[in-house]
Amino acid sequence: MVCLIEVAALKGHVGQVWSVEWSPISKTLASTGQDKTVRLWRQEGEKWVNFLTLEGGNTRTIRQVAWSPCGRKLATASFDSTTCIWELKDDQWELETTLEGHENEVKSVAWSRDGDYLASCSRDKSVWIWDVMEDGEYECASVLQVHSQDVKKVLWHPTEPTLLSASYDDTIRVYKEYGDDWECTDTLTGHSSSVWSIAFNKSGDKFVTCSDDRTLRVWCKDEGRYTCKSSICGFHPRTIYDVSWGSRYVATAGGDNAIRLFETHGTSLLLSHTQQNAHQGDVNCVSWKGSLLASAGDDETVRIWSLDKSAEPS
Repeated sequence: MVCLIEVAALKGHVGQVWSVEWSPISKTLASTGQDKTVRLWRQEGEKWVNFLTLEGGNTRTIRQVAWSPCGRKLATASFDSTTCIWELKDDQWELETTLEGHENEVKSVAWSRDGDYLASCSRDKSVWIWDVMEDGEYECASVLQVHSQDVKKVLWHPTEPTLLSASYDDTIRVYKEYGDDWECTDTLTGHSSSVWSIAFNKSGDKFVTCSDDRTLRVWCKDEGRYTCKSSICGFHPRTIYDVSWGSRYVATAGGDNAIRLFETHGTSLLLSHTQQNAHQGDVNCVSWKGSLLASAGDDETVRIWSLDKSAEPS
């Protein structure tokens, strides 16, 4: 059986830490939370350090941070109803712009695979898609209002111009561009309560969803539309808040303070390890970078874990 070894417990945030995400071009980790800051972490020698803190952009809790594909921009989704865009210019991070339009808390933000689009979603039940212009301007390309409850998560397909969203209305929606506008092309049902998060595998031929119903569902394309191929239940006693699909393992963040690892076998997920008391409170987010896993919790802490491969059978 595989297990996790704690590499570092990173302190600095005040209040809940909601989001962690690794840079796509380096081992820099971004974290955000209740204290309205973005903190950047990297390893220096044997220690992980908070080498930069970005503040002054959002005025309320930052719910999620997302790196652009080039690794030179950060987008933050905030309870102040805005999305801030930070850009690295001449080795300095600057607040590039603040996107307004949502009527309520922005819950999630995501860049498309080519960086040409940015998606955001909100408690106002809408999904916005923004055109990223070459001059650094952002123009609203579409406002999609198909969910009947809060929208919790947006995520782009890793290789195709397809967007997914997850909602309190228990559904996942699929969007594609037709002509000059975006349309909802499918509604995926199966969860019996709020869908909290979505994660694709690297190739994009499968994705997994997690829910307040304490289940995971694995989805694959079947004759042009996504269908649920397996439902994994009985392992999480409380809400599953987040999920991340690594090279071999799917990691989950739970309301029971635990992180779980599931080994992938086709469309099946087999429980391989439970890290009890991973945080002293809810685990809100997990993010893979190779064999490293970052997690964020209600205990004001970011933790970095490493897969203990010596625990696996040879």
